[in-house]
Amino acid sequence: MYSLYKKPIHRLVLTTCCFFAFAIIFFIHVLPIFAQQTEIDTLKTQIEERNNRLKDIEKEIAGYQTELKKVGGQKSSLQKAINQLELERKKVQADISYTQNKINATDLEINKLSLEIDRTTHTIETRRHAISETLQTLNALDDTSMIEVLLKQENLSTFWGEIDNLQQIRAYIADEVHMLSEQKNILSDKHLTDTQKKNDLLKLKAQYSDQNEVLVGNKTEKAQLLSATKNEEAQYQKLLKQKETAKELILKELRDFESKLKFILDPNTIPPKGTPVFKWPVNGVITQLFGGTEFAKQNASIYAGRPYHPGIDIGVPRGTPITAPLSGTVRATGDTDAVVGCYSWGKWTLIDHPNGLATLYAHQSVISVVAGQQVSTGDIIGYSGNTGYSTGPHLHFTVYAKAGVSVRKFNEIKAVTSCGAATTPVAATDAYIDPMSYLPQ
Repeated sequence: MYSLYKKPIHRLVLTTCCFFAFAIIFFIHVLPIFAQQTEIDTLKTQIEERNNRLKDIEKEIAGYQTELKKVGGQKSSLQKAINQLELERKKVQADISYTQNKINATDLEINKLSLEIDRTTHTIETRRHAISETLQTLNALDDTSMIEVLLKQENLSTFWGEIDNLQQIRAYIADEVHMLSEQKNILSDKHLTDTQKKNDLLKLKAQYSDQNEVLVGNKTEKAQLLSATKNEEAQYQKLLKQKETAKELILKELRDFESKLKFILDPNTIPPKGTPVFKWPVNGVITQLFGGTEFAKQNASIYAGRPYHPGIDIGVPRGTPITAPLSGTVRATGDTDAVVGCYSWGKWTLIDHPNGLATLYAHQSVISVVAGQQVSTGDIIGYSGNTGYSTGPHLHFTVYAKAGVSVRKFNEIKAVTSCGAATTPVAATDAYIDPMSYLPQ
């Protein structure tokens, strides 16, 4: 900064010049900020209105979920299936409305951030300009030595007043420099938030597209159900029986094939059991556990004569987002429904994780990832559904020792000719692991 003995300034000249400089800066640079603030306040009001609307939709979705639980507890029948599809349609439509409102709210937040970034940038430039103007004024008035100023004063009190005035100007400049640094930090934070919001917007738009696909699937399934059953309960029960018989055949041959695969699990290649390395992929009710469950014992034929369920089933409404429980790489995806009569996993996804484990997500309505894609914990990888052989919307979640699972075509598995080239994960019996060993209790 300036030395007291090198920068003597006459109080009246200094005060007049500096006031004039700051007045110009205020009217040129500061007044536009007030206009921006009005726009920002308007956007804040609109964002608040959107958030209130989101709360209303959340209540609507919760109501549909409650109704779906009631319907889910009813005995399988054509009317139950139709009622469930109708409720699911309404819930998915509410989900879409929620996502659309989130998109609009995020758009408004990005617009608000843009204005705030402009305002902060403007403030930074104003402070820089103010500092520059002040320094220029000080330099312009620096034409008199300290001794000359002292000799021109009538008394010492006036002289010391000049010195005090200079100290105040210096303090002002120091404050402006400090505020300039703070404004730069604020601007950096706002740019970071802006980038995050734009990424959120891209994810929301992808979610909106996927949810509309869920809705299309719901309508298609209802139309196919009514067409296949001709709205008759007897025909519906016959259809269920045909699906069950077809699945029994596929699973029997699949289990026979897997029982012949050689794999010895090395415990050192996977996390210790009881370690919660995964987050839950969905929030729902566990409808069947892993292994020799009561359901598996009572329906041994479904599991190729073995009372064994190779994963856990989590009951959730159709269209529930499925999130990656841990970071990893998508090894493969598939859709057994693409082949007529191949009642298996429906739409499925297999993810490899860096800790020696792999996970399967089956019966999805929509797959949101592709083979080779890297996913992070919490990323949406798909949406729950009722594809494949499923007695109702749920997520089937399987955990494997990664080294023991592979993806095969069904026509490689003995004589399942009805499935042709449809693919499925296949693993030796010892490669299957209870998912509850790695999920938080």
